[in-house]
Amino acid sequence: MKKLIILLFILICSLTVYAADGVLINAGETEKQEKHVSEIGFRLLNANGIPTRAIFILDNSREINAYCSNFNRSIVICRGIYTRCESDDELAAIIGHEISHSVDSYKGLFRGAISYLNSWVTPRKYEYKADKRAVDYMVNAGYNPVAMIIVMNKNFPQKRYEVFSTHPLSTRRMMEVYEYIYKKYPEYLANNKYRNNPYYQNFLLTSQENRAKFQEKIKTNSTKKIRYK
Repeated sequence: MKKLIILLFILICSLTVYAADGVLINAGETEKQEKHVSEIGFRLLNANGIPTRAIFILDNSREINAYCSNFNRSIVICRGIYTRCESDDELAAIIGHEISHSVDSYKGLFRGAISYLNSWVTPRKYEYKADKRAVDYMVNAGYNPVAMIIVMNKNFPQKRYEVFSTHPLSTRRMMEVYEYIYKKYPEYLANNKYRNNPYYQNFLLTSQENRAKFQEKIKTNSTKKIRYK
């Protein structure tokens, strides 16, 4: 009986140590991921000479989302979207987009309060702006901007209409980014390391009509803005 009690005690102690180790491992992994987010964020800030302050937070939410708090300029990356980023390029696309919102939150009267209100009035305009500005941020920091298309195609669902939404249709956002890269950073499409990426290939498949409109615009040297579908 005494031996049985001793064995049970040893077993309980072993399980306790294992649980404690598990907590330490998880805590260590979380710390590593938080550092990862901050390092990419500050690399984007520094490489682009952005003088406004921002901090980067990895939130435990499983929501596939990221946002900039206009009240304290913190940039929050939810764990749900962090775990779906398969490269630093993809994570830089998410963070760069939110940095753009953070930069705008500093501009204008009353320490950026007016800009914050403007973003509520015309939110889709600011989303397009943040997408394209993030492409610039990525290139300047040494990231591949094509990852912006990949991360959008992978994570952002397609709504039926955008009229009541704060964000444009994902198909439109991806084409606007594609057009911007094509015009400003064509080398990333000519030597596309993501050419065989399944999410990029799916974009090529589903954007055929939109890209045909864009190619026609190039062929005719038109300056008219395309309304993508």
